[in-house]
Amino acid sequence: MQDISLNGSVKIGNKKPEIFSLADLEDFPEYTGPRINYDEYSTDKNKFSIGFASCLGLLLDCNHVYNQYIYLDDTKKIVRDLEKKVNTLHSFSKGSRFNSITRDGVNDFLNEFTADHRRPVRAHYNIMAWPDSGTDRKEVRNKVSTAIAKMDASPRVELVAGAQLYWAGIPGNQAELPINDTVLTFMDQAICFLNNETNYRDSKSPIGMKLGERLSGKPIHIDISDEPWEKGIINNRNKFILGPSGSGKSFFMNKMMSSYYDDGSHIVLVDVGYSYQGLCEKLGGYFFAYEEDNPIQFNPFFVESGDILDTEKKESLKSLLLSLWKKDAGNHTRSEYVGLSGSLKMYFEHLKTHPGLFACFDTYYEFTGNQYKAHLEKDKVREKEFDILNYLYNLKPFYKGGEFDYLLNAKENLNLMEQRFIVFELDNIKDHPILFPVVTLMIMEIFIAKMRKLKGVRKIIAIEEAWKAIAKEGMAEYIKYLFKTVRKFYGEAMVVTQDVEDILSSPIVKKAIINNSDCKILLDQSKSSTSIDQVAELLGLTDKEAQMVLSINKNNDPSLKYREVAILLGGVLSRVYRTEVSLEEYLIFTTEKSEKEKLFEYVDEAEGSYDIGLRNLAKDIRLGHTSL
Repeated sequence: MQDISLNGSVKIGNKKPEIFSLADLEDFPEYTGPRINYDEYSTDKNKFSIGFASCLGLLLDCNHVYNQYIYLDDTKKIVRDLEKKVNTLHSFSKGSRFNSITRDGVNDFLNEFTADHRRPVRAHYNIMAWPDSGTDRKEVRNKVSTAIAKMDASPRVELVAGAQLYWAGIPGNQAELPINDTVLTFMDQAICFLNNETNYRDSKSPIGMKLGERLSGKPIHIDISDEPWEKGIINNRNKFILGPSGSGKSFFMNKMMSSYYDDGSHIVLVDVGYSYQGLCEKLGGYFFAYEEDNPIQFNPFFVESGDILDTEKKESLKSLLLSLWKKDAGNHTRSEYVGLSGSLKMYFEHLKTHPGLFACFDTYYEFTGNQYKAHLEKDKVREKEFDILNYLYNLKPFYKGGEFDYLLNAKENLNLMEQRFIVFELDNIKDHPILFPVVTLMIMEIFIAKMRKLKGVRKIIAIEEAWKAIAKEGMAEYIKYLFKTVRKFYGEAMVVTQDVEDILSSPIVKKAIINNSDCKILLDQSKSSTSIDQVAELLGLTDKEAQMVLSINKNNDPSLKYREVAILLGGVLSRVYRTEVSLEEYLIFTTEKSEKEKLFEYVDEAEGSYDIGLRNLAKDIRLGHTSL
């Protein structure tokens, strides 16, 4: 608490505010309007609109209060008083040209009131600004004067009425404002001076992520999933992320996925550029990637102890085996489906009576070639109904000693249902005719199993550029299914792409992804091959949203390292934020190859400890012992 002194001037504690007012016609600009251009965010082709008085609100970079008063007086009384004034001025007009000019001005006001049915009001505006400790009062005075001048108004320092203005500014005290400090104008002009912008506010939701407020960089807690869903702003939690190469979309995705993980979500990421390797290491997740000396491995036959082999799991296995046999899982006869189903049924029954047998493709193949083959011969199943030899021959490359014997016989990282962070890196196999379709099927099976079995837990599948290859492999229907269905299971499907044109190449995907993604996240589009008009048309952006997207990174603080991102929710709520992180987070999220390699050098020096290596590198950078 501090003492307030109103003796002649205003003083609060040791602070003495500078008070500026707009209270006379001579103070106001000749022209007003609902908006002005904000040059810092504008380009030659895109004019970024802000409120007419925004320069007195958030854009005024000092401690200040902007008081705005609009009084709705008795209109009939105002008109009577003005008409009386016109008559009086007319009587004295011959003796003074000034009276004649004033009479004409008042008469024009009355004519405009009558012709256009305008609402006359009395208005007053003032700014109370004070310096921080160490800030010069003159600097504050200059900032306020400059801000007022930007509206083509004339700044007037209050030297006498400061105490009265302070008193009238206390909530509930507005009637104490002296009437001689108001100006008569129309409502249309008066509301142009209202402050229409406000600061971003922290979400009250328990989940979400921290991003930076655009102007100041202040950390803001935002929820772009549950809170907008509960408020009816969005109808689904799916997200479409668009950003050209180098715009920082993978960096932002790392930030978002890290936050979702901290909130308890199960996350499946499909990538083609090793963008999430660092985050996966930090979180202790499973990272599946194909390397010659360490190829990608799964075990679709493994069933966790205490778990049951449900219909979903059986159908997933059948689809996988049919695709290995026929390439197209739909290219089979009824009898072939029955024969394959029988092999799986008998195999899992065989496992129950032989608890020492490890469930994997090898043991399934051996069982099918021996016990199940004998069973078919006993039942006299003809070759044209189920060609067991052809079936075994096509599956042999995946059996022990075959070209792909590693793929379906994993003995590690088996508990995928409980693992909350899983990354599938497909860069080395995205063009492989055998491995890619199989791995894609496995990914879909894993996520759908999580989606259906994990109750009350958020499930997220995020597909980076890999979605293009997935769609080509006949998996477009899977993507369509996910985007339409995942919301019913407290899930979110996300697609990350560089160019909207990629979406257009697949009509199914275009319809499914864009129409079922109420949250659109856009990064810097200045280097995009697609014009903002095309982007706006395809994504259904409003003019204001398109302006916001074009303003990204236009006025960044050069002393800080961050990028901006636009988050658009349901065409209703749109914001631009800073993606600004700590040094440690930057080292985890970076996708720059040289920076990632330096971090892993430190990890190797720390005997494989990612956390220790990360801390050591961050420490050395801060001390100036190394740089990125």
